[in-house]
Amino acid sequence: MTPTGTVPTVTAAAGSRPYAAQQPEWPDPAQLREVIGLLRDRPPLVSPAETARVRARLAEAATGNALLLQGGHCAEEFGARALREATANAVLLRQMATVLSYGTALPVLPVGRMAGQYAKPRSRPIETREGMELPSYRGDAVNAAGFSARERRPDPRRMVTAYDQSAEVLHRIRAGNAVQPDVPGATEAAVEGPVEDLYVSHEALLLDYERALVRTDPATGGRYASSGHLLWIGERTRQVDGAHVEFAAGVDNPVAVKVGPTATPDELLALAAALDPGMRPGRLTFVTRMGADRIREVLPELVGKVAASGSPALWVCDPMHGNTRTTEDGAKTRWMSDITDEVRAFIAVHRAIGTHPGGLHLELTADDVTECLGGSTPVRPEDLDRHYTSVCDPRLNRGQSLDLAFLAAHLWGPH
Repeated sequence: MTPTGTVPTVTAAAGSRPYAAQQPEWPDPAQLREVIGLLRDRPPLVSPAETARVRARLAEAATGNALLLQGGHCAEEFGARALREATANAVLLRQMATVLSYGTALPVLPVGRMAGQYAKPRSRPIETREGMELPSYRGDAVNAAGFSARERRPDPRRMVTAYDQSAEVLHRIRAGNAVQPDVPGATEAAVEGPVEDLYVSHEALLLDYERALVRTDPATGGRYASSGHLLWIGERTRQVDGAHVEFAAGVDNPVAVKVGPTATPDELLALAAALDPGMRPGRLTFVTRMGADRIREVLPELVGKVAASGSPALWVCDPMHGNTRTTEDGAKTRWMSDITDEVRAFIAVHRAIGTHPGGLHLELTADDVTECLGGSTPVRPEDLDRHYTSVCDPRLNRGQSLDLAFLAAHLWGPH
């Protein structure tokens, strides 16, 4: 049995496609083929030109001249309420980027976890409640969060809804890119600072969806994933000989890989060789999710050996996923003190080695949720039930997100 948190090696049979982890068991193959055909005929959600701009900005961050701010829902949902939340989250990300840019004197590229974050990996394929077993919720692109046989049945038609919802989110983001945000506590000069347009990202988990939306750029002949600007591979699917790495290696988008505390330098060097053999700044990002109690022990060797190899990979801190706790009542939460401690350690490790701490990757919402504990207007343990709306992991609320942006601006600021 593979120890919890490690990434098993998966080897495909000779002549077959590499193993694809974390894929749903679609009950109707004919319906799946029909949906894939529909998606292949749809227009691209993002353009090669937009994707190239993101890659150029990430190259600036990789060479120490910019920062990446990535954030949004753990799992996006379908419907009108989710569209309103996406619009509000886009405003929040622009505000946070302005704070970071003002405090660090660096351009900040804001990238939303949105317009595609509709599929989620799960630690167990089956969920049990009161003796009833059903397939786990794998995101709105696969099934519904409600606990009934009908809602939990994987339905490939949901991928078409994911495309339509993503298109509407992108429409709202593009409309908002021309609007400068107000930032509490920031000066007018800060609001006019060097903050880039907002772009979108998601985990490239659902390969039936991702493959159907690959397009060829008529200008260059290159292949790109038209589902989003920046795609990442999760901690559970980063097998170097697996299907997710194979997919990412075959598209021209910038790609990221989530890296947990069990990762080894050899694994990261193999991933860098597979995903960025040309060592091109802006192509590859490593998003570390170590946990406040492990990052100081684990991160220095990983960063040092990757840097020594000549890889120009960008390093970004996800201080959320390694710091998830479960209360006595079974609710997932995160403490702001753990989150800020991991950010401090991330920056300190990079400065000690002489590499660039390239940004943040956060789960957040502009809504006034009570899912993470602490903050300047603190959420207490007894508050968790007051407004906990996430269908998956806990998110920072607007106040906590801005708290973290101001702290990060101070930590990243000139020293």
